[in-house]
Amino acid sequence: MTEFNGVVPAIAKALQKRGYAELTPVQKAMLDPALVASDALVSAQTGSGKTVAFGLALAPTLLEGRERFGNAGAPLAIVIAPTRELALQVKRELEWLYEMTGAVIASCVGGMDIRSERRSLERGAHIVVGTPGRLCDHIRRKALDMSELKAAVLDEADEMLDLGFREDLEFILDSAPDERRTLMFSATVPAAIAKLAKSYQRDAVRISTQAEEKQHVDIEYRALMVAPSDRENAIINVLRYYEATNAIVFCSTRAAVNHLTARFNNRNFAVVALSGELTQNERSHALQAMRDGRARVCIATDVAARGIDLPGLDLVIHADLPTNPETLLHRSGRTGRAGRKGISAMIVPLNARRKAERLLENAGISAAWARPPSAEEVSERDDERLLADPIFHEAPQEEEQGLVQQLLASHGADKLAAAFLRLYRTNHSAPEDLIEVAVYEDRSRKRRDNAEPYEPAQKGPREDFGASVWFSVSVGRKQNAEPRWLIPMLCRNGNVTKREIGAIKMQPEETYVEIAAASAESFQEALGPNKTLERGIRVTRLSGTPDFSRAPSPKPYAGKASRDERPDDSFRSERPKNKFGKGAGGGYAAADSGSQEKRDSKPWSKKPGKPGFDGPKPDKPKYDKPKFEGSKYEGPKRDGKGGAGPKGKFSKKKPA
Repeated sequence: MTEFNGVVPAIAKALQKRGYAELTPVQKAMLDPALVASDALVSAQTGSGKTVAFGLALAPTLLEGRERFGNAGAPLAIVIAPTRELALQVKRELEWLYEMTGAVIASCVGGMDIRSERRSLERGAHIVVGTPGRLCDHIRRKALDMSELKAAVLDEADEMLDLGFREDLEFILDSAPDERRTLMFSATVPAAIAKLAKSYQRDAVRISTQAEEKQHVDIEYRALMVAPSDRENAIINVLRYYEATNAIVFCSTRAAVNHLTARFNNRNFAVVALSGELTQNERSHALQAMRDGRARVCIATDVAARGIDLPGLDLVIHADLPTNPETLLHRSGRTGRAGRKGISAMIVPLNARRKAERLLENAGISAAWARPPSAEEVSERDDERLLADPIFHEAPQEEEQGLVQQLLASHGADKLAAAFLRLYRTNHSAPEDLIEVAVYEDRSRKRRDNAEPYEPAQKGPREDFGASVWFSVSVGRKQNAEPRWLIPMLCRNGNVTKREIGAIKMQPEETYVEIAAASAESFQEALGPNKTLERGIRVTRLSGTPDFSRAPSPKPYAGKASRDERPDDSFRSERPKNKFGKGAGGGYAAADSGSQEKRDSKPWSKKPGKPGFDGPKPDKPKYDKPKFEGSKYEGPKRDGKGGAGPKGKFSKKKPA
C-alpha cells in the first residue's frame, strides 16, 4: 500500500482508492509542516494537480485533528474559481478527496438556480466552491455566512483578475474573518497578483516547484504554416491525422465557434461547442459528451474553456492565434496533464507568421515549424491504424463461425477485405488537399542564435526547371510586389505548387513569372475567364520569353513646360467655340473677323474712351418703400398687379 506521509488518514485512504501512486511536486510542497497554519502564494501550471494540492493543505486546518467533520453549519472554507466549469470541476475533485471525512460541499456558480443554492447554504456546508459574482450575491443577501470561515482559496487568481473580478475578490476577502488562511494559486505572478497577495495575506510563503518553472514539459508544440484560404482544411487534416481520444479547437469569437461546429458536423466529426452564449445546462451536457465518448472534438472560445479538465485530451488546436503568451499557455495547458503527453498545434496563416513567432518567443516556447499533414499522409496514417487494430488478433467467436464461413464461400477473402476497408473509411471524414506553402524557420530564434539570416523564396532562374511558359502579372516594384506574398497568391488562385513556379522577374509596373509548361494550361483554367488573382491583379500569358534588358519607355512629360517649349497656340482658333466664345478646352478662342463690329454696335459701353461709349449707363427705376394703410397697398403698381420691386414680394393686401 502506498504511503502518503503527512496526509490526513481519511484523505490518504481516498487517494489510495482513487489509484494515486505518487503525489505531484506541488502536492508534496503543500504538505510541508511549515505551511500548516501559513498563507501561501503558489505558482502552479494547469494540469499540475493543484486542486488536490490545496485540498491536502486545507484538511488539517478544517478537521483540527479529527477523522470526520461534525454537523454542517456555516462554511469553514471557501474556494473561488474564475469560471463555472472550473468551479464545478473543483467541487467534483474535493468530493472524492473528502469522501471519507463526511464533508458537505456546496457550489455557488452563475447560471444555476440561485434559490436551490440558497437552500443548500441554509442546510449547511463545510466547503463552498463558487464563482466571484455569485458568491458576492449570496454574501450581500445574507445567505452565505462568512463568520466561521477558516480558509479561503483563490484558484487561477491571475485569470480572475484578467476577467475583471478584482472588486468582487476584494469584497469576498473583506467579508471573511481576518484570522483566516489565504491560499492563492496562479500560473504566473504578475504585479497585480503580488499586490493582491500583499493586501490580503500575512507573511505568505512563496512556493514555486522546479517542475512548474519549466513550461509544459509534456507538450509538443507545432507551428503549421498554411495558405490563409486553407486554415479550416488544415484543422480537418490535423484532427484526422492524430485521431486523438479528445481534442479541443480554440477560436477567438463565438461566431467562429458556430461556423466550425456546423462545418465539422457536416464532415462526420463527433463535435460539441462551448461558448459564452450557451446556458449552464448546455455547457454541462457538452462536457459530459466529451467525457463519456459521445463526442471527440470540442470547439471553444478562451473564456468558455478556462479551467476545464477533459480526460484523454491529447490534442489542442489553435484555429485562431492567441492574443498573448498567457492565453497560449492556458490553452495548451488543457493537454499534457498528469504525466500524459500532448500536442499543441498552432495553425499559422502565411500573413500571421511574425505574430506567431513573437507569441512563441514571449512565452519561452520552442515549436517545430512544419506543414499540416497532407491528404496522402492522413491516408497512410489511417492504413497504419487499421493494420495495427487489435481486432485482427481476436479469434472468431463460436457464434460467428457460421456466418464467417458463409461470407467466405459467397464472396471470397478479397471482396470481404475490400468491403471491410470501404466500411472503415466511410466512418472517417476524407482528408483535404492543401496548397503547398514554403515553411520558414523562426527568424527571431535565428537572429538570437547568430544563425544564417533569413532569405526569401528563390527568385532567380532554376537550371533544372525545364520547359516553361512566361506570364505577366500586373503588379511590380511600384506596387510593393514581393515573392513572399505573390508566390502563395499564385498557388492559391492558380492551383499550382511552389515547385511549378520558376523564375520571378520584378519590373517597375509588372512582374514576369515562369510557370512549368506542363502546368500552364491548368494554371490558366484555374484563374477563370477574367484571368485575375486577388485584389484585381491581372495575369497575361506571353508568347515567348520577355526581354528583360529593355528599358521602360519614358512617360510623356506631365509637368509645366517653359514658354519656349510650349506648343503653338494657333490650334486654339480652330477649336470649336461655345456660346461664351470659349474653345472646347475652356480657354478663349482667338478673335475672329466681325467680333469688333459686334462690340462697336453695342448701344453703350461701360468705360469712357471706348468705342460705343454713349454716356453713363442709365439708372434702374427706383421704387419707394411700400406703405400699408389698413388692408390696402398704396405703392406703385406693375401691370395692374400688386407688388413692388423686381421680384414682387408684396401681395396686394396684407394678410390679417
